Amino acid sequence: MRIALTHNLRLTDSEEEAEFDTRETVDALASALERLGHRVERIEVSGPASRTVARLEAFGPDLIFNTAEGRRGRFREAFFPALFDELGMPYTGSDAYALALTLDKQLTKLVLAQHGVTTPRWQYVERAEQLQVNALRYPVMVKPNFEGSSKGITQDSVVEDPLRLHEAVAAALARYPAGLLVEEFITGRDVTVPFLEKAAPDRGGVLQPVEYVVDAALAGERRHAIYDYELKTKLDKAVSVRAPAKLSRAQKDRIQEQAASVFRVLGVRDLGRIDFRVGDDGQVYFLEINALPSLEPGAGIYVAAALEGLHADGVLGAVIESAVVRHAIAEEPRSRRGRPRRAERLKVGFAFNVKRVTPDPSGDADDEAEYDSPKTLQAIREAIASYGHEVVDLEATSDLPIQLASTPVDVVFNIAEGFKGRNRESQVPALLELLDIPYTGSDPAALSVSLDKALAKRMVRTHGILTPSYLVMHTGKERLPKELGFPLLVKPVAEGTSKGVTKKSVVRDELELREVARDLIGKYRQPALVEEYIGGREFTVGMLGERRPRVLPPMEIVFLDREDPTPIYSFEMKQDWNEKIRYEVPAKLEGRELERLEKAARECFAALGCRDVARIDFRMDPEGRIYFIESNPLPGLAPGWSDLVLIAEAAGIDYRALIGEILSFAIRRYQERERERERARRAQIAAGREVAAGNGVPGPEKAEA
Repeated sequence: MRIALTHNLRLTDSEEEAEFDTRETVDALASALERLGHRVERIEVSGPASRTVARLEAFGPDLIFNTAEGRRGRFREAFFPALFDELGMPYTGSDAYALALTLDKQLTKLVLAQHGVTTPRWQYVERAEQLQVNALRYPVMVKPNFEGSSKGITQDSVVEDPLRLHEAVAAALARYPAGLLVEEFITGRDVTVPFLEKAAPDRGGVLQPVEYVVDAALAGERRHAIYDYELKTKLDKAVSVRAPAKLSRAQKDRIQEQAASVFRVLGVRDLGRIDFRVGDDGQVYFLEINALPSLEPGAGIYVAAALEGLHADGVLGAVIESAVVRHAIAEEPRSRRGRPRRAERLKVGFAFNVKRVTPDPSGDADDEAEYDSPKTLQAIREAIASYGHEVVDLEATSDLPIQLASTPVDVVFNIAEGFKGRNRESQVPALLELLDIPYTGSDPAALSVSLDKALAKRMVRTHGILTPSYLVMHTGKERLPKELGFPLLVKPVAEGTSKGVTKKSVVRDELELREVARDLIGKYRQPALVEEYIGGREFTVGMLGERRPRVLPPMEIVFLDREDPTPIYSFEMKQDWNEKIRYEVPAKLEGRELERLEKAARECFAALGCRDVARIDFRMDPEGRIYFIESNPLPGLAPGWSDLVLIAEAAGIDYRALIGEILSFAIRRYQERERERERARRAQIAAGREVAAGNGVPGPEKAEA
């Protein structure tokens, strides 16, 4: 089967991403699914839903293997299953209702209490004034109501003194304002019961209980025996899984009986996990349930499944088997709403300019610097073909219109730079629009505006984005405005790949400025852009998507020459960067800095009208102000070398997936065009029938027959 592995990738060690999957987990899941004989497409969902939809529709999976947690909100785990239902695409795991219900600990307890499931007494608190200090027996546990992976749970979460409860609740609400659960703390030990619907059929999929054992020598002294956030993250090596858990026969039967009831009542499907507390008095208490449990290597579900004779690959196979039966995937395809439409084999035109002359690092021979090497072109061809499409080469020469007329294509993957003029990058897209052929990347207007650096600066300024003060010189004799203070940076107004940006580009007086400007105007036959030099840190931000793009982790260009007071990302550095600069991705930024940089990137993307893919450059001055430098909506795609490729790899998007994601947006537009054409055809037929009926002659279909 074709399986889409939807997931959130953990890029940082922050608590916000604690429930996301590590790169190692995603690799392990994909490899296991491939060993089971499936074709796997990894789809990272941490971005706009439109991006996820585009990739899913382009891939056309038979089944979605879902581990996506969602990023925010009380219904985050339910979001993607609800989206899959709307798209008519079958998926593994519980539906949106069950996931929303089980993420809400308080609501889950209320439902289960009606079915005789024993749980510690609790209070639900959304505001500090709701707290009833004397309503529960102490000690009590304070924890977020809508979090998993032990987020928000520390040794201090157990409160023994009623006088400290208000303080603990206020602090927790500040971090988790959606609501808290304050419940009586049961002294004892934690036991987990995994669920695998197609395993242990005699027990309805309820596996044997397992327990987490903490090595005191590694974990250090701990006041309370709880599986807190520190044990799940920093001290994870101190925790091992014991299977089966050490329980009396009565306790084991009670736990499995309760677990079966919980999974049934809450509507959990395919897989899940319940946490129980076995008190020192021998009583069994339900704590919480996870209908989207961890599948990282070594997780409790694998250890428990091994007791049933299932190895790790077998666990995933059982999940798939359960989903296949539920969605009746083995049956003949139903309508579009009941089954994802397989992405058809398309003729994908590949528009490019080939680099036949290697540029000189000095910048003397840089005519073809923006073109792509045969190695890069072949890598893109292979990536497109790996999705089952036929690739048709479309070198962007004057013969391209004739070639398009003689070799029709469905969509075009466009990286063509064009030949000359400040509209050169828009030449191929304009031709494709004339022929009504969907293509990747931005439209002609966005490409033209972005290539003209002065015009781009004017556009982003209207959206309130800072950009250095600048002047456009057409002759080199123009008067300098008073607000321009030295040092200044001089570069061609409509070039990319840092063409024309060399050591001489930073000028410190008027004589030097006019000399460099005249040289650039003469060499590149275009005006020169003169802009204020902004000291500080330099970043480039990659973006994927349409109206609401996903911002990839920013890359910082770290200049290594400490003696240079005005470093710049020059043409020479881009050709040979190993000794002059270092790329740091993700960039080391504080939370607020990252938010402001991402916001500026989104605003620039929107202001310039970019689409599908872009890379935007910024400088951050010593005061933390962010300045737009320039935008590249046609960024390089050289494997292992281009900035966007390195950024994507840091975000967990390998080269094939990057090309596939860019292509998916054009495929979605192609599918929309085909649907519109079909609607127009049907409307025309219907109109023909009406005319025929009025004239008493056969309709078009009967006439054709």
